[in-house]
Amino acid sequence: MEAATGKTILIVEDEHDVLDLLALNLRKAGFTITTATDGAVGLRRARTENPAFIILDLMLPKMPGLEICKILKSDPATRHIPILMLTAKAEEIDRIVGLEFGADDYVTKPFSPREVVLRIRAILRRSERKPDEEHLSAGPIVIDPARHEVSVDGKRVNLTSLEFKLLRTLMQRRGRVQERDRLLNEVWGYESIIDTRTVDTHVRRLRKKLGKAANMIESVRGFGYRVREN
Repeated sequence: MEAATGKTILIVEDEHDVLDLLALNLRKAGFTITTATDGAVGLRRARTENPAFIILDLMLPKMPGLEICKILKSDPATRHIPILMLTAKAEEIDRIVGLEFGADDYVTKPFSPREVVLRIRAILRRSERKPDEEHLSAGPIVIDPARHEVSVDGKRVNLTSLEFKLLRTLMQRRGRVQERDRLLNEVWGYESIIDTRTVDTHVRRLRKKLGKAANMIESVRGFGYRVREN
């Protein structure tokens, strides 16, 4: 068992039984909890309290979770806050849209509280790892790990922390194919307990942000992805 973290987690959830279950288990795991039961209050608390992590239900009164996620991930002041989505909906499109807006992960109701705690710890560990100091480059793409910055032809590209880690991992192994399962383990921080299509969604979003440099990330059918050597 890891030591208590003391980090604050904001839970935005309108179902009180789910909210209470999460709050109980996260407090036991050593986290400090703050809550909101509608989207408008959740957005306001995310902005004013600057939590270390946000658990965000997609179906909320006053403002939907997807809209909150989009707003937070497009604001430089809150972009760094990891978001774990909760959804009772079975449709894959909701999860994909959330990930494309910049959410770090998702769980579908009903869920295991222990699994939620493990995922949160993994995401927080990932965000706290110190980057290597050496610059990385591939074609027009340059990564400055110390500054956590990416540029294409000298123009800065704004990436989420997960997108940055994914690109850095691929560029560190330039020319070598990285399987989806390995990326899940090393970028997401845990074994493939989520659908490997999550990797495809993030690569697609990363390519879109890289613009004309998108073709530097190659798909290797049946295996995964690699950054071109030239």
